[in-house]
Amino acid sequence: MVTQLIIAESMRSAVGVQQPFALLDAGGTQVAVAQYGTGEPIVCLHATGHGGRDYAAFADAMAHCAYSVFVVDWPGHGASPPDATGRSVSAERYAELLAELVPALCGDVRPILLGNSIGGAAALSFALRHPSRVRALVLCNPGGLAPFNALANAVIASMVKFFAAGERKARWFPRAFAAYYRLVLPGKPAAAERERIVAAGPEMAPLLKQAWDSFRQPDADLRARAKTLAVPTLFAWAKQDQIVAWSRSKAAVDSIPGCEVNMFCGGHSSFLEDPAAFNKAFLAFVGKVKP
Repeated sequence: MVTQLIIAESMRSAVGVQQPFALLDAGGTQVAVAQYGTGEPIVCLHATGHGGRDYAAFADAMAHCAYSVFVVDWPGHGASPPDATGRSVSAERYAELLAELVPALCGDVRPILLGNSIGGAAALSFALRHPSRVRALVLCNPGGLAPFNALANAVIASMVKFFAAGERKARWFPRAFAAYYRLVLPGKPAAAERERIVAAGPEMAPLLKQAWDSFRQPDADLRARAKTLAVPTLFAWAKQDQIVAWSRSKAAVDSIPGCEVNMFCGGHSSFLEDPAAFNKAFLAFVGKVKP
């Protein structure tokens, strides 16, 4: 770990990794990372508008199971400064960061990558490019696996418009964002983190707009490449998700050789909304995968 950082108080800082954490250089910018425990490495990657604090309870649990858990804040999220390169948010940009973060955190040891939403898409993209550098993937409602059609285009366009209103500080946005997040994270165990995410919503709206806009770019569609995935993979799907719906991603998941699928209670983040069931399934899966 490297230089410690204390950032100015902001709503997003409450959503991200908490002290002690460190800043690592990756992809021309800096990324905040917190470490829990020692042992086989797990790298945790959050959704846009969320932060590393999503994984705090999971990391505590795994640290007691002889794992070393590295929790990342993406650029402009939590304790990480904005992307110094000026690059927009996208799963492919995050996969580029992983190309430097993974060896910096894990050395020559292959980690388990645990990714949610855009973090899951980034983990999948990285594993497709560098399968020998990943022990296993655990993907929680990842992006990139649903067909891009008229329905998807309409949903994405409406979400870009929604977050553009947040970016320009529309007075109605905070209340609307709070209502939206009651759908995204309805699970009771996620209530405290949901409140923090909602409070940070207006601050995070510009990055959320960028993320949604990136979903309609050609490189965001991972379906064809996913058929070639050669890394043991568990899909841990929160079955109440109305945006990254299982029904729209199922065909792509079914095309991935040898992957496993478990369904959990929750709207988007199974590890956060159904933690006991998720932790049990996670340990059962990784226990079958050779280091």
